[in-house]
Amino acid sequence: MSLKDKRIFITGGSRGIGLAIALRAAADGAKVAIAAKTADPHPKLPGTIFTAAEEINSAGGTALPIQCDIRDEEQIAQAIDKTVSEFGGLDILINNASAINLTPTLATPAKRFDLMFDVNVRGTFLTSQAAIPHLKDSAKAGRNPHILTLSPPLSMKAKWFKNHVAYTMAKYGMSMCVLGMSEEFRRDGIAINALWPRTAIDTAALQMIPGIDTAACRKPEILADAAYEILKRPSAECTGNFFVDDEVLASIGITDLDKYAVVPGTKDFLLDFFLD
Repeated sequence: MSLKDKRIFITGGSRGIGLAIALRAAADGAKVAIAAKTADPHPKLPGTIFTAAEEINSAGGTALPIQCDIRDEEQIAQAIDKTVSEFGGLDILINNASAINLTPTLATPAKRFDLMFDVNVRGTFLTSQAAIPHLKDSAKAGRNPHILTLSPPLSMKAKWFKNHVAYTMAKYGMSMCVLGMSEEFRRDGIAINALWPRTAIDTAALQMIPGIDTAACRKPEILADAAYEILKRPSAECTGNFFVDDEVLASIGITDLDKYAVVPGTKDFLLDFFLD
């Protein structure tokens, strides 16, 4: 199975992990809608929906750039409708957009708290809500529909909360969407899963966090390759999972991950949060 002609909607895909997943799908000839806020160049971050679209088309896919703020439910509905109209339906949703603010309780302004919950939790919920009726149609047509959310396995260990309560709650909110919706829509044949990296991933957003050594990170392509393998699995048999990137790759015999290292030969990687 490949992703040829699959109709994909990715939130926050103008750069980083979302774009890497888009390019991996595009190599098969997928149709990819990139829904993100950045239509004009950002002063600090690379890439726009239009530069992403150019890369997707060059990689062999068909791109649809859509300016969309997933904090706005009308913009979400319009973006999904535009994708369905342009591509003739929808087969895959990637909930990639996320906001991060690694501050302790007393240093977290309400504005930052609201941003993380609006993007991470509300955005994931409402985008999934808008996509699911079309994914049900995809299931009826035998097109193997998936929702894949970039969020961690759930854990009630205090160590994952104590340094950044607000961020942890916001990321776990995304995971709770996976947990609940996977069971809610199991009978509809829609696969709903989560994917999370073992190590920190070198993205432009990560580079903006003080004290992060990106030389000890892996490239976004490791998540793209893991996502690709998940999205090819039969939707009726693969749902409700909290996947970790290196475990997905190991399941298909890929254990040499050196090509994903920012600095080849690195042995001591910066581990991501939420994994023991």
